[in-house]
Amino acid sequence: MQLFNRYITSLLGLLTTKSIGTWMSSLDYRVLYYDRSIDPALGPPQPGIYIFWHENILFPLYLRGRCHLAMLLSRHRDADILAQVARFSGFGTVRGSTGHGGREALEQLVQLSRTEHITITPDGPRGPRRQMAYGPVYLASRTGLPIIPLGFGYDRPWRLNSWDRFAIPRPLTNARAVAGPPVYIPRGLERDAIEPYRVAVEKLLTDLTDEANAWAESGKRRVGEEHLARTFGPPPQPRAASLPATRSQAA
Repeated sequence: MQLFNRYITSLLGLLTTKSIGTWMSSLDYRVLYYDRSIDPALGPPQPGIYIFWHENILFPLYLRGRCHLAMLLSRHRDADILAQVARFSGFGTVRGSTGHGGREALEQLVQLSRTEHITITPDGPRGPRRQMAYGPVYLASRTGLPIIPLGFGYDRPWRLNSWDRFAIPRPLTNARAVAGPPVYIPRGLERDAIEPYRVAVEKLLTDLTDEANAWAESGKRRVGEEHLARTFGPPPQPRAASLPATRSQAA
């Protein structure tokens, strides 16, 4: 029975992956980079920790498969199909969360971070929405890798009645990304010292996401924007920065 359940989960994951690919392929993707070298499709010089809010997970799943990205996912059964989708989309997976398997997952991430990029939805797996857990900051402090915040947005997407208000883009509409700069966290922080960095990164990620949503809805062209193509590419890794303003604040 367990083998049968795994087969069904795998089949559902494959069908879901195909459906996501068909749906997401109709969108117009544009990006603004603070530093273009952070794109994992370009094979940056060292691994990084990429973060984005859980509601927008379809965006990177569709666009950045086979770019040496390992995604942290919950061990809950409701994430089993998502784990299969990630695998079929070309992502590695690590299963664990704060409430279940977190310590083991962290150790796996530390090991993987020597050669792979890490992707984390820092408000997952169950929220609260857009409230960042301390895990990415702790991992960055322990490994010395930069956090790269990614703001994703769609033009007035449909939203599920879920804890994260999961975004489903309408076909043939705008999809926009604002890729923030790498943020380096001091090495060896104690847990109490993590909080100010967690709050700052959380705000930066929210600002980038709001900016991407507003840009997608406006339909306006932006200076420096680039077409964002679906890419299956080489190993990725980024560069540095402290906690800057968003592009709109800097302008």
